[in-house]
Amino acid sequence: MKQNLITAILMTIATTVLLGILYPLLVTGLAQLFFPQQANGNLIYASGGAVVGSRLIGQPFSGPGYFHSRPSAAGAAGYDATASGGSNLGPTNAQLITRVNGDVAKLQAENPNTPVPVDLVTTSGSGLDPDITPAAAQFQIHRVSSERKIPETEIAQLVHDHSQNRQWGFLGEPRVNVLELNLALDAKYGRGH
Repeated sequence: MKQNLITAILMTIATTVLLGILYPLLVTGLAQLFFPQQANGNLIYASGGAVVGSRLIGQPFSGPGYFHSRPSAAGAAGYDATASGGSNLGPTNAQLITRVNGDVAKLQAENPNTPVPVDLVTTSGSGLDPDITPAAAQFQIHRVSSERKIPETEIAQLVHDHSQNRQWGFLGEPRVNVLELNLALDAKYGRGH
């Protein structure tokens, strides 16, 4: 019995050191060596060197001179990275239907006679999606152009320049990173409202 207890304790210590300390340090070291940008969260820096966000986590943009992200159900006010998650409201839930109908009405008033892209009125599973579809970005060109007094063709070109295709041609969907697009908008035309 005593020998079994000693063996169990030694195995626990050995596996804890090996799998709980050495393996994570090795993986972290390799990630820092070969993929430093990804290992540090794909951070985006402003011209002064301050971190303004991550390519992986969405942010809210509400000013009319900016492209808006998808709605977020993460946390009470949305976009809370510590409370990532969807709303878990089913498609027949009255609260969800009311919110979506309100968002659709607001967006249709902004861009009449144009179908509203679904990702502008639905939340993602995490509530922190940093991307919108190219259709959602194109839908917002008119508002951004009007607010900033810039020709729609120039804003459309900026959207085109920041649109990404499927990874390796078959993974994921075409997308536009909202933070990167808004930073490019500010860099080219100055800060919006």
